[in-house]
Amino acid sequence: MAAPALLLFGLFGLVPLVGVVALSLSRWDGLGSLGWAGSANWNGVLSDGATWQSLWLTCKVMMVSWLVQTPLALALGLFQAPRGRVRALFAVLWFLPLLLSAVAIGLTWQALLDPAFGIGATPGLHWLARPLLGSPDLALYTVIFVIAWQFTPFHALLYQSGVRQIPTSLYEAAAIDGAGPLTRFLRITLPQLKYTFVTSSTLMLVGSLTYFDLIYVLSGATGGPGTATRVLPLAMYITGFQAHDMGRASAVATLLVMLGLGLSLLTTRLSGFTRMESQQEGL
Repeated sequence: MAAPALLLFGLFGLVPLVGVVALSLSRWDGLGSLGWAGSANWNGVLSDGATWQSLWLTCKVMMVSWLVQTPLALALGLFQAPRGRVRALFAVLWFLPLLLSAVAIGLTWQALLDPAFGIGATPGLHWLARPLLGSPDLALYTVIFVIAWQFTPFHALLYQSGVRQIPTSLYEAAAIDGAGPLTRFLRITLPQLKYTFVTSSTLMLVGSLTYFDLIYVLSGATGGPGTATRVLPLAMYITGFQAHDMGRASAVATLLVMLGLGLSLLTTRLSGFTRMESQQEGL
C-alpha cells in the first residue's frame, strides 16, 4: 500500500537530493561539462563571510517570524474557534492571503510600500512615506511583516482546529471549581494545544529556511539594499544563476537541507512530540 508513495518520494525527493549532494562536490557553470571539485566548494562556502551573514539573516527571519506569528496565530485561532457567522466571515477574509501567489503578494506590497505612490501618500499616513524596502535597517523587518501577513492565517487555522478538539467537559469542570477565564486558558487551553504548538512551530521554523520568491520580488532579486535581505535561499540562487557557480550553490542547498532536517528533529525531540502521549486519557 505504501509502495507508490515511497516510489514517488524516492523519485522526486531522494534522487534530486543525492544529485545536489553530488553536484556540491563538482565544478559546473550550468552549461559546460562537469568537473570534480572535491571539498573545494564546501571550503569556499564555509570560509566565506557572506555565507555566515546570510545564515545569520536566515536565523533572524526565522526567530522574529516565530515571535510575531505565534501569538497572532494563537489569538486569531482562539477568536475563530467558537462557531458563528461573523467569526466564519473573518476566518475566510484572513485566509485570503494564502490563496495568492508569493509573487503577487510581493508585487502588491512593493507597490503599497512605495514612498511616492503607496499607502504613505494617503492623508494621515505620511509617516509611512519612507523607503521601508530601501533602508538597510528596516528592509528585513518589512519583509518579515509581509511574511507574517501571508502565513499567520495558516497557523491560526491550526490553532482553531486544536481549540475545537478540546473537550468542553474540561472547561465545565473548571468553571464549577471556580476557575476564571485566565486560569482556564493557562491550565486547560495552552496545555491541550501542546502538539498543535509543536506542529505550528516546526512548520514555521523549517519553512523560514525556504523563503525565496517573496524576498526575491521585494528586494528586486538582489537581496538588497546591499545584502540586508540576502538570506541563504536567495544567496544560493545568486551564486548559482547569477555567478554561474552551481557547485557552490549546491553546497548551500545541501546546507539548507541539513539545517532544516536538524531543526525539525531537534524540535520534535525536545518537545516530546515523537512519544505522542495522549492528553485526553480518562475523559
